[in-house]
Amino acid sequence: MGKKGKRDKKGKGAEKTMAKLEKKVSRRAKKEEEDLEALIAEFQDLDAKKTQVIESSCPPPSPRLNCSLCAHPERDELILFGGEYFNGQKTYLYNELYIYHIRKNSWAKLDIPNPPPRRCAHQAAVVPTAGGQLWIFGGEFASPNGEQFYHYKDLWVLHLATKTWEQIKAPGGPSGRSGHRMVACKRQLIIFGGFHESARDFIYYNDVYTFNLDSFTWSKLAPAGMGPAPRSGCLMTPTPEGNIIIYGGYSKQRIKKDVDKGTLHTDMFLLKAEGAGKEEDRWSWSRLSPSGVKPPPRSGFSVAAAPNNRCLLFGGVQDEEEEESIQGDFFNDIYFYDLGKNRWFPAQLKGPKSERRKRRRGRQAEGEAAGEEELQLPPPQGPLEVVKEVLAEDGTVTTIKQLIPAAAESKDRPGSEEEEEDEEEGGGLGQPVEPCPRCSAMVAVKHGVLYVYGGMFEVGDRQVTLSDLHCIDLHRMEQWKVLQDVDPKTQEWLEESESDEEEEEDDVEGAEGGEEEEESSEEESEDEEGQQQHPAVQPGEAQPQFVARTEQHWLGLARSHMGPQAKDKKVLKVAHAMAKTFYEDAF
Repeated sequence: MGKKGKRDKKGKGAEKTMAKLEKKVSRRAKKEEEDLEALIAEFQDLDAKKTQVIESSCPPPSPRLNCSLCAHPERDELILFGGEYFNGQKTYLYNELYIYHIRKNSWAKLDIPNPPPRRCAHQAAVVPTAGGQLWIFGGEFASPNGEQFYHYKDLWVLHLATKTWEQIKAPGGPSGRSGHRMVACKRQLIIFGGFHESARDFIYYNDVYTFNLDSFTWSKLAPAGMGPAPRSGCLMTPTPEGNIIIYGGYSKQRIKKDVDKGTLHTDMFLLKAEGAGKEEDRWSWSRLSPSGVKPPPRSGFSVAAAPNNRCLLFGGVQDEEEEESIQGDFFNDIYFYDLGKNRWFPAQLKGPKSERRKRRRGRQAEGEAAGEEELQLPPPQGPLEVVKEVLAEDGTVTTIKQLIPAAAESKDRPGSEEEEEDEEEGGGLGQPVEPCPRCSAMVAVKHGVLYVYGGMFEVGDRQVTLSDLHCIDLHRMEQWKVLQDVDPKTQEWLEESESDEEEEEDDVEGAEGGEEEEESSEEESEDEEGQQQHPAVQPGEAQPQFVARTEQHWLGLARSHMGPQAKDKKVLKVAHAMAKTFYEDAF
């Protein structure tokens, strides 16, 4: 009894602390959000001028993050909504609606009157009701300088059959937030967690709300048991029985003034519905201890429902936080979680059928014609670990370790014309075509095929936002296919304007003069030496990849020669221009 009483008191104390913190954050954020409401209203006035539904074919969407990607419940289509883009100086928010036609491998833009305001980091879920509905809740709007935030608490539904937006106004819903998770389960939407952030404060949530899709009413759950700590960006998936599974996520807390510490959560919980179907549903939390091989700790991963009663986790980043900087290790792996067996396991690519036939024929040739060297194939090799500074297609220059399965052998091996055709359809087998490591990718599954759109990775202070589209058949797990590659023209990064202090330093350095002239000849010789050290364009290397790799090459040289005196932004600016010119001259 004593232990239970202490636990109850501790729980009530935590609730009071959370309520006080939420009130404090809400009070400080009120003025900030009032300023942004005027800007949001201006955008809504522009949207109000739309009076008719217009669907038009278009190029792929521009690079963006934190949008939503859902599979149409009845058609072979994917639906992309909202998102944000940061080019180094300015943040852009979107409320555009795009349709990806799977069979045609083409995009269309769908303009519908009275859409939700521009936002990112919202949540979307589809249900098959009345020809299909897309439900959207929450998210955030950011000022152009990215320093002020407005968190939405509105609920919208897109009627896919009639192509109309509708805002659902019902009392008692969650507070404004982003980074939360929402799933459709048993005729209701279930929302968990998220965060609210202002210029000075932040708060993370672990509350649970349900929205009844029949009565259009909100309910706040009060589950029994010890649930997850407050967090955002977690895995949330429903079970066939109507329960909810929570895994991982991210949160941060303030350890002292202006110093925050992030936490990567790796725990797992089951939110179980007891007496499901009744008005007075009772829910309870319990902790799960899954077997198998769990994913390494990470944030920014993507989640989708997979065939065979599984869900999957793709990509993410593991940040190493230091006092003044954050270094990230990005992932492009897939982990499956079997809901029935409570077991994690990593995905394994089998390789194309043509390569499997080659390996079988190779083994037969060894047994039947050991002396005929021309007909022999090399014995199957184990997975090959390749360490690269950069991965083709997308320009990442972080150190990447990849395990290339034995199936990915050279195209020059002897084989039939049929095998060569298979290789061409697979996009060439000499190099893997999987998505480069990234976080915050948008994923959706349709007919057992996983689609991965965009995401981002970081190179030093630069953020590279992607717009590529890959897919893989989750039943066969043979190989990735590139449906849409990165367009180099969409890659933009503007360095922050140099401060007045730096300009003054430059003036002082130029005014000293005497040593500058003496050093000019040394700089020229260094330039000649630098030209010899300039990275060469690798076969098949895309321009964004080469530019990003070259920038890091010169930045490393500058740091090794000048140490902390090296001005990273200036080096990157010059290297960027040099690399573009060098790449164009190479072709």
